[in-house]
Amino acid sequence: MLYVDIPTQPEISQLVAARGEALVSIYLQTTPETQHIDAARTRLKQLAGDAVAQLEQVGVAKRTIWPIEEYLHDLMDDDDFWRVQANSLAIFVRPDGLRSYRLPNHLNETVQVSDRFHIKPLLRAVSMPQHAFVLALAEKELRVIEVLGDQPAQELRVPNLPKDAASVAGTANVNSRSYSGRQGGGEGQKHHLRQYCRQIDAALRGLLAGRHEPLIIAATDPLLSIYRAINSYPHMAADAIETSPVRIPAHELGTQARAIMDKINAAAIADFAALYSARENEGRATTQIARAARAATFGAVDTLLVDMDSVVPGLVDDATGEITFDNEASAVSYGVVDEIAGRVLANGGKVLAVRRADIPQQAELAAVLRFSI
Repeated sequence: MLYVDIPTQPEISQLVAARGEALVSIYLQTTPETQHIDAARTRLKQLAGDAVAQLEQVGVAKRTIWPIEEYLHDLMDDDDFWRVQANSLAIFVRPDGLRSYRLPNHLNETVQVSDRFHIKPLLRAVSMPQHAFVLALAEKELRVIEVLGDQPAQELRVPNLPKDAASVAGTANVNSRSYSGRQGGGEGQKHHLRQYCRQIDAALRGLLAGRHEPLIIAATDPLLSIYRAINSYPHMAADAIETSPVRIPAHELGTQARAIMDKINAAAIADFAALYSARENEGRATTQIARAARAATFGAVDTLLVDMDSVVPGLVDDATGEITFDNEASAVSYGVVDEIAGRVLANGGKVLAVRRADIPQQAELAAVLRFSI
């Protein structure tokens, strides 16, 4: 089973804003199969050595490098940490601390050393859903199922989640109610089902608070419509698994949920392509890195698509957005596309980390602007 800890938006903002003499970003592939995790631990040791070599090459003081090495070695030696992993691991370390995130995505391996963190691959985990929750909702059965990457879907235990509608109503069934000035029969059933759905929504708040993953409903009417009306989670998927989930195994519901997740991702890409085409005719869209850097610096980028895998080394001027490109990555430069993405986020824009084939003209990036610049 995958164990993930995807960063929240405030955590991403903290990573984007971080600055220092020596900030190290490491991405490596891992596995949820504990018996095979030692290869990842060994590879982290090698990548940590690469990071230290880069720092030494540009003359960073030993007293600055030593704490970074110590944090990484502590992580390598933490057996409990390595016992629960996902498909990739993102590590951000500086002399005064280390943060790590276990991710469901299959990310390419990289180590980047600079005065800021390399966050672009991390954005894939939060911008294009690979992780979702399924609410399998019926009158006599209720389950919450977690869908993670390409792993088998798993049922979750959620505190205070009601067992079924009848237990909430306190009756043998939900088709009747007391006649205290209201109708029985169908009216009573709807009353009990709404009460049932309110308790479910309340129980799910603890699980979903601060999250952004899709919540996919597996149900039929009237419960499907009733829950949609009551739901308070802002990321409930528009599409549902419109069938009774009773006796359907978790892995089958997971397969149907993945089809909805793929549709969500495809729709996001298609919506951007249509918007890009319209704005390009107005002079408010670009695939030019230099123009996007300037626009991001002045808060002009509304939405940005970036290639999650590539790194274009260089520097971006803080005041003007002018780019100085480097021939190769080093500790005195950083990924300029990564920096552009950070500036877009800092100015309230949206960033989607995608594969190169999903970007207009298959460029390094594509930006839709709030205003021409």
